[in-house]
Amino acid sequence: MSSEMTDQDTRHGAERLALAERLLGILTLERIEEDLYRGLNEVRGNYRLFGGQVLSQALRAAYHTVEGRHVHSVHGYFMRAGNAALPVLYEVDRIRDGRSFTTRRVVAIQEGRAIFSMSVSFHLEEEGFEHSASMPNVPPPEELEDDRVAVGRLTGEQPNLSPMAGRARPFETRSVFGLGSPAWEADRFWNPVWIRFAAPLPEDDGTLARCLLAYASDMGLVSTTVLPHAGNVTRDRFQMASLDHALWIHRPVPMSEWLLFHKHTSTANGARGLVHAAFYDRAGDLLASVTQEGLVRELRDPPADD
Repeated sequence: MSSEMTDQDTRHGAERLALAERLLGILTLERIEEDLYRGLNEVRGNYRLFGGQVLSQALRAAYHTVEGRHVHSVHGYFMRAGNAALPVLYEVDRIRDGRSFTTRRVVAIQEGRAIFSMSVSFHLEEEGFEHSASMPNVPPPEELEDDRVAVGRLTGEQPNLSPMAGRARPFETRSVFGLGSPAWEADRFWNPVWIRFAAPLPEDDGTLARCLLAYASDMGLVSTTVLPHAGNVTRDRFQMASLDHALWIHRPVPMSEWLLFHKHTSTANGARGLVHAAFYDRAGDLLASVTQEGLVRELRDPPADD
């Protein structure tokens, strides 16, 4: 059994590494002309684009027009589903270059139509007072099971299990509420998960790490809004999609180390749900904050035939 688990861990690690390297590759955008860039997709074929990929590439495009400053806030709107079979064009609008802050607007385009728009602000590093909300008291990642291993261990139908839970991703994830456990199956409002990027990062000024954080900030947010209803309606009864996304980065982000991604939902109404999240490092410092509203539409059974 020990040898089998070792082989499984090795296989999962190799798959994650390949996807992580692929993600780093697609964050190297092709410059078409001034303030216009083209990005390839991490998944090829007739698939729906992951919003986090578009978000991270749009941020990377904005970074190409800024020097000596780092992103501190991002506000984006997902307008249409992207197609993974087509590249994405990123058009950057240089809104303002101030003494301390720089503002950019980015539009992601496929087939001549906008699929995503984003406003992003960069800030020149300054000294100031500091404080940070405390990290939740959760077990460290070393005491938790890898999510993909947990999915492989589960037997029988798991109607509340995300389709993404068993797929290879560029991040290793370990859920505080172990997948398939009684605590995981219970109705709840929060979902803390440890995450770690699966590939070494090339030397840079921290730009790539912040783009990767933007990618991760869209992982599993909308699905968090259905957690309080897990005992009543299974997740396959919901249509879910990201609508708008806000990200604030407070401190440098060590993406190659374990980070706690603590997600919780505050409200849902009118087929929309609101989720908040925070990223913490191992020392307990708050690195980034996220808020997203998503479409959470319950699917109705079709009327019976007469």
